Amino acid sequence: MIGTEQKSTQNQRSQTGYYISLFGAALILLWIGIFKFTPTEAAAIKPLVENHFLTFFVYKVTSVQTVSNLIGVIEIIIALLLIFSAKFAVLKRYAGIGMIVTFLVTLSYLFTTPGMWKVVDGVPVTDFFILKDLMLLGFGLMIAQNNK
Repeated sequence: MIGTEQKSTQNQRSQTGYYISLFGAALILLWIGIFKFTPTEAAAIKPLVENHFLTFFVYKVTSVQTVSNLIGVIEIIIALLLIFSAKFAVLKRYAGIGMIVTFLVTLSYLFTTPGMWKVVDGVPVTDFFILKDLMLLGFGLMIAQNNK
């Protein structure tokens, strides 16, 4: 009986951790997605986008704000997929795939944007805000393969 009770408690903790991660990731994506509609964020992501081998051309096609808005829409859609996947499990896979693509691209900015890395007191440092994407990539990988 104790073994079953322990498994139930572990399962409950695991499920609680999952939902904290799910809604935390959704909140981050929603918040950052909404911020993409501001001129401040549009200007801030411009060096990242224009120096990337997959997105360097977009400013030749459309404006800085339009590109940022489009990225914001994608982030908001992924956030909504995450939120609704709590009720509709079929959406999990799409949310996970969206997270994987989004965070692989954003993490690659660390290597394609000039000046992203500096050495401070002998330690290489970067914009640590972008490193949160490593954890979000991992969570995306987990939910993309989760068939529950």
